[in-house]
Formats: sequence, structure tokens, C-alpha cells
Amino acid sequence: MKREKRRISLKGERAGRRRSAREKAAARTHARSPSRKRRRGAPLSSDLVPRRIGLVGGSGLYSLPGLEITGEIALSTPFGAPSDSFFLGNLSSVPVAFLARHGRHHSLLPSEINYRANVWGFRKLACSWLLSASACGSMKEAYGPTDIVLPDQFLDLTKRRVSTFFGEGCVGHVSFAHPVSAVLLDALEAAAKEDGAVCHRGGTYVCIEGPQFSTKAESLLYRSWGADVIGMTNATEAKLCREAGIGYASMALVTDYDCWHEEHAAVSVEAVLAVLKKNADAANRVLANAVRRLDPGRPSDCADALEWAVLTPANRITPAASKRLALLLKKDER
Repeated sequence: MKREKRRISLKGERAGRRRSAREKAAARTHARSPSRKRRRGAPLSSDLVPRRIGLVGGSGLYSLPGLEITGEIALSTPFGAPSDSFFLGNLSSVPVAFLARHGRHHSLLPSEINYRANVWGFRKLACSWLLSASACGSMKEAYGPTDIVLPDQFLDLTKRRVSTFFGEGCVGHVSFAHPVSAVLLDALEAAAKEDGAVCHRGGTYVCIEGPQFSTKAESLLYRSWGADVIGMTNATEAKLCREAGIGYASMALVTDYDCWHEEHAAVSVEAVLAVLKKNADAANRVLANAVRRLDPGRPSDCADALEWAVLTPANRITPAASKRLALLLKKDER
């Protein structure tokens, strides 16, 4: 009987020692873990999904020379399919994600682009910043073809596209007084000056629906409003980036004088592509230089855009809306 009790006692002591060792090992692992504070259901930690700078290319900018491609990913989103696959890689040794806005074969009209899917995709790929490169028309005498304009305001005259993630079960209103990231403007301006490009910081981008270019009456009206450049895409992207907490800025590449200028021919696709081809190398250098000045791990300057934006009580958001907006409504703790 005594021997039996002794055997039981020894087994208990060995089990206790094993439990103690396991508990100590677990404590050491917990202390080392960089994701120990990540909430259940929060976005993946940065050790699993590297932070990137987002890049979106417009007309004539369907690829990015200098990008060291490490992968290509076709995303499925709650808002449908993006314009194309995202190319992942490194530009100037900085992790980036690149997307051709109109598709790599330019198969999408400005009104057909799924802007929500595109921006959601950049957020899913851990992009806190998005740099856009777009062709634009100049509304100012001083801004000539091949110049770069860095708009900081938008006039949105689009009519047929969805420019919010909200609705259908969840109401939200974000502040949009200053739609462009000053951090990105600083990087683009410094990069353009270093490259010797003619660069104009600030100004208003008027965004029209298209796909037709403006009538002369419209062009003259926009000039009377004080618009600086005209295009068909950037305002929609900027609105969605703000709702997604992604800092946004556009490098607008002047290709023409729209149709207001008496001494220049009205804008045409031929003229736009000719100028873009002439200026493509400079545009790519400026983008690469701007990316080198950015920190992908730095939270954007609008990361808290949704903190007080949602009006629908959490318990009244429909299950479908909650699922659709899950990526955007969860706080990013990285």
C-alpha cells in the first residue's frame, strides 16, 4: 500500500514538473510574440502581411519599369473584381503593390472601373498609402504638356459611379475637407524637383464622368470656377481611400489644354498618348523617387477617418453590411 502511494506521488510530481516546464515555455513564447496584443478578428499582423505602398497607373501607365515583381495576385472582394491582378514587388527597395486602373489592356472606361474593389484590394494588401499617376488636361495657361501637377482639391462632377463603401445597412460620413495627403504631396514634390521636372504643387482637379472629353462651353465653365486640371478618375479614388483610411495623392501628368485654348488643338487620344510616351520615363523616375521617401509601416494621415464617421449603431448594422465592411471597420493595430 505504501509502495502504491509512493508510485502515485512520484507520478504526480513528474506531471507537475512537466506542466511547469510547459507553462514556462509558453510564457517565454508569449513574451517574444510581436502579435500578442492583436485582438481576435483584427487584421493580420505585419509579420504575416508586409506593409506596402500602393501604386495605381492610369492611361498609358499599365506597368512600372523598375518594379522587381515578386508575385501577382487576383483578389476576390465583397465589391466584385478589381480592374486587374495586383503586382507585388519592390520599387526602390520598398515593398509596393501596383494596379493598372483601366486594366493592363485598357479595357475599362472610367465609369466601368470598380473603384471600390480596387481600393478595398489595396487595403487588403496592407497599403496605408496610395500614389496615383494619371493623365490630365490643363485648365491653366501656365501648365503645359509634360508638366506635373499635384492637386490638393477636387470638384466631383461624376454621375454614374458609386463613390462610397457605405449604404445598404450601414451609414457613414467621413470628413473630406482636405482630400489629399500632405505626406504624399511632400514626397512627390521633392521627387519631381530632384528629377528636374516642371512641377506645380496644389490646385483643383475637376473630375468629369466621361468617356467623352469636354465641350468648349464646359471647358470654359471649369476655367471660370478656377479649376487647374481635368480628368475622369481621381476624385472617386480619393473618396474611397479616405473611407478606407488610406492616404492618397495623385501625380497628374498634363497632356493637353482640354479644348478651351484658342491656339491649341482640342484634346484627342492621339495627342494624349503621344505626350505620355514622351514623358513616361520621367513619370516613372518621379514615382520611384517618391516611393523611396516613404515608410510603408507609417500609419496614414487619415488612418482614423472612420473613428466617428459611422452613424448606424453597431447592433443595428445589418449582417450583410457588417460582413462587407469588416476589413474597413476593424481597427488596424499594426
